[in-house]
Amino acid sequence: MKTLKNLTVTLTMALAGNGAMAQEKVMVGEPGWPGAKIMASIIGNVIETRLGVEVGYAPGTNAVIFAAMDGGRGDIDVHPDVWLPNQASFTNEFVDEKGTVSLASGSYEGRAGVCVPTYMVEEHNIKSIYDLATPDAQVLFDSDGDGMGEIWIGSPGAASLNTFAVRVRDYGIEPFLTPTTEDETIFFSRLKDLIAERKGAAFYCYTPHYVHALYDVTMLEEPEHNPDTYVMVQPNEDADWFAKSHVDSAELVKSVTVAYSNSLKERRPAAASFLANIDMDAEQLSQLTYDVVVEGGEISAVAEKWVSENGATVDTWLGLN
Repeated sequence: MKTLKNLTVTLTMALAGNGAMAQEKVMVGEPGWPGAKIMASIIGNVIETRLGVEVGYAPGTNAVIFAAMDGGRGDIDVHPDVWLPNQASFTNEFVDEKGTVSLASGSYEGRAGVCVPTYMVEEHNIKSIYDLATPDAQVLFDSDGDGMGEIWIGSPGAASLNTFAVRVRDYGIEPFLTPTTEDETIFFSRLKDLIAERKGAAFYCYTPHYVHALYDVTMLEEPEHNPDTYVMVQPNEDADWFAKSHVDSAELVKSVTVAYSNSLKERRPAAASFLANIDMDAEQLSQLTYDVVVEGGEISAVAEKWVSENGATVDTWLGLN
């Protein structure tokens, strides 16, 4: 009996130890868009190969990832691709107010708007966002023959989705083009067919993104950003967000960075220090998205190759030079 009791105690201690070790794993969030998944894999590769820390990955929306980072329990520790001001409602709450999340010191520049294939500009004179708010556009962008045009406003869960839903309303586009939302991979599969047939396609777009290397597309003209006419309220701020929002001027140029749970500063301080220093290059990330989405490269393999070929950059992130 004594031997059995000792064995039980030993197993209990081992399981407790394994649980503690599991909590020390760094969990990297994986939002749905390609650039975020690639950044997640780069971050995970560096933490595993250079810091010797086990990494896990957890798919999730912006709201889920930020809530998990705020909790500090290790469910999700990192958001690899935070777009500001799109996600400002989250950073305002968890970075500025609660102080449970930090942002990396580095960032890259991003731009967002509505794109069309360039042949729509050249052949149909669709140059401005207002050119979508016409009966002609209703016909040109009707891909399914239901009498209404379509405009893809983004993937479910993306912070930009709400902004572009308001934008389509306030630019007067909605009576002519129905806003649609579906996963990016599904939409871009349809976009390939539309472009091959030289049909109309209007869609949310941003840079850096592989679509600009894959197809000849043009971002439509918009009035310059005006904070007086750009008032965006997010659902987590007000249940009546759609009625209280108004957007009829261009997006601000975005700042894209990495966020991480401040609990890492105690649980995995080397990882926290590394995350604080990340400063990705937008052109390189665009090329990586092209390598994955267009060339069919596996995300983990593309990320591993980039890390191995950019040792000096990674060393800087790790504070080694």
